[in-house]
Amino acid sequence: MKHQTGYSFHYGWVIIALAALSQFFSGPGQTYSNAIFIDYYIDEFGWSRSTVSAIYSSATLAAGFLLFFIGRLIDRNGSRKMAVIVSFALAIACFFNSFVTSLVMLFIGFFFIRLLGQGSMGLISSSLIPQWFIKKRGRAISIAAIGGLISSAAFPLMNVWLIDAFGWRASWLILGAIVVVCFTPLAFFLIQNSPEDMGLLPDNGSAAKADASTSMMKEVSWTVKEAAATRSFWLLLVCAIIPGIVNTGLTFHLLSIFSEKSLSRETAASVLSLTALIGLPVTFLAGIVLEKVKVQYMLALVFAGEIASLLLLQTVSSFSAAILFGVVWGVSMGLERIVMAVVWPNYFGRKHIGSISGISMAMIVTGSALGPLPLGIAFDHFHGYAEILWGILLFPAIGILAALAAHPPVKQHQLQTDEEKSATVNRPAPLLQE
Repeated sequence: MKHQTGYSFHYGWVIIALAALSQFFSGPGQTYSNAIFIDYYIDEFGWSRSTVSAIYSSATLAAGFLLFFIGRLIDRNGSRKMAVIVSFALAIACFFNSFVTSLVMLFIGFFFIRLLGQGSMGLISSSLIPQWFIKKRGRAISIAAIGGLISSAAFPLMNVWLIDAFGWRASWLILGAIVVVCFTPLAFFLIQNSPEDMGLLPDNGSAAKADASTSMMKEVSWTVKEAAATRSFWLLLVCAIIPGIVNTGLTFHLLSIFSEKSLSRETAASVLSLTALIGLPVTFLAGIVLEKVKVQYMLALVFAGEIASLLLLQTVSSFSAAILFGVVWGVSMGLERIVMAVVWPNYFGRKHIGSISGISMAMIVTGSALGPLPLGIAFDHFHGYAEILWGILLFPAIGILAALAAHPPVKQHQLQTDEEKSATVNRPAPLLQE
């Protein structure tokens, strides 16, 4: 930037802010926001909890199948154009949800806000940051993730207030207006797809040209086909789906779980907000630690936190116990946000990150689709959640094993290059001819 403008300001900071806003404004499509509306659908239309859970899960699953194509479109058209299109479409989806009167309309509404909000807005952010940062990627992603954490803190409480003040239908209209007015213009005017488009380099533009060039030479990019041929790719997909199952299931039914334990709706909303507030420092520290610690070990720690959260939730019976659960759960989710965003570009490079992240996001959304349904069925069948909460402990246990086994892959030509270098070093010097 300095050689273009005469100033040393790094435009990557603008990109971080926009990526953070993309995560923030994904809020209307996230479960922590939708969870506030669920009881109002049940009360107004008389639908059962398992029916609404099934609609939400099937709509989320259908949306997940399309995220690979969204990733391909990001690689092909760039994050800027896709951010404008997706955010405008998300606003339209919010408007549609205000007119829901049937299960078919509920499915359509859930499908589009999940595809565009949770899926596409998050995918835009996770594809944009790796283009601008390599050496300090973990730190950059951790700062951008603050937008998502603030979103998960703000939307539950904001939705409670909006619904109490204006009703749930008007609340959807307001959410759509907020997205299209506050984010879409910023995406159009400020997002730049990559530093190379501005004549810059990753990490610190022209101010660190030599350093960035060295980083780029070291980074190897994998195509989707090449990545899919590695064992680590599939193990990481297992790791991607599990947090969606556990965290989305808990978030979707948290109001009901707390109600069963004689805790108020406001307590549940406060815990959802607390997890975000706890995640703020955890997210930032995780980004720094990931520059020094192997990402697979941090991923195993995420699943250990999920196990601790599930065990604590079984014992929640007071406000203080709920707060302790929220703290542990918030630490786990704060770690998960960063680790899953860093692992894909770190393992497979940035050239095809949209397509690869699209597959990861599809798995995350699939996990989100599978999470609420078993809890809803268990509640209708057992009239409680104790049995299913014990059962889903199996998933994070599997996640720990998968994370520890997912070693960073090495391309064949990298091995050949290393062997050639080694042979050159060890080759005996030629004899002098007399």
